[in-house]
Amino acid sequence: MTVNTVISVRNLVKKFGSFIANDNLNFEVYEGEIFGFLGANGAGKTTALRILSGLSKPSSGEVKVAGFDASREAEQIKKKIGYMCQKFSLYEDLTAKENIVLYGGIYGMSSSAIKKRTAELLERLNFEQYQNRLISDLPLGVKQKLAFSVAVLHEPKIVFLDEPTGGVDPITRRQFWEMIYETADRNITVFVTTHYMDEAEYCDRISIMNEGRIEAIDTPAELKRKYNADSVEEVFVKIARPAITQKGGLETAVEQY
Repeated sequence: MTVNTVISVRNLVKKFGSFIANDNLNFEVYEGEIFGFLGANGAGKTTALRILSGLSKPSSGEVKVAGFDASREAEQIKKKIGYMCQKFSLYEDLTAKENIVLYGGIYGMSSSAIKKRTAELLERLNFEQYQNRLISDLPLGVKQKLAFSVAVLHEPKIVFLDEPTGGVDPITRRQFWEMIYETADRNITVFVTTHYMDEAEYCDRISIMNEGRIEAIDTPAELKRKYNADSVEEVFVKIARPAITQKGGLETAVEQY
């Protein structure tokens, strides 16, 4: 079976003056894969995510996303991806339905396609009751599920999710991950950052960053085997331990994490 690569990163370096945020990153992500991107605050995740989504350019190295070069073809990348940021990304002063229609237009969908996809989305999520309510009036869990659905409204090749379940209850988190699985089943690659280590267990593969470098990348099961650990959280602590020691103990690292 042929596996298609949708993200290819070779020797990626990103500098801000003398500070190196991303230090020689190398990895690939495949079509339909759920790929977890883990690391403590300050590890370099957000910087890499901005480059992959066409919002920033690498200082050096080769980055290709959906077949386009991140240094020269950022606008083409933006047309092929969906993005849901950590801070809520819908317009609070518009209704749920108005947000769907607005983003459909931003994504370049035709009027007929927007109408069809809006009806399908509201029915699938059982959100008909919310369609005419302002986003600001909706519960957080409903907002998050709607934001994710809008991010994949145009059936992108890749959707980037930046800590999408922060602050929601466990039941909503589980429902959100069911939506992620359904999306991956449609051959849409899901690239997700999360600070919940139990969620990392749901990914097909994960990478763990530490101080700007990728220290480990593999399936959760294989990483646990390699590091003789019972959980991904234990793997993370073992990888981060040198930095933890230098920065003043486990409590400091947990606060950052």
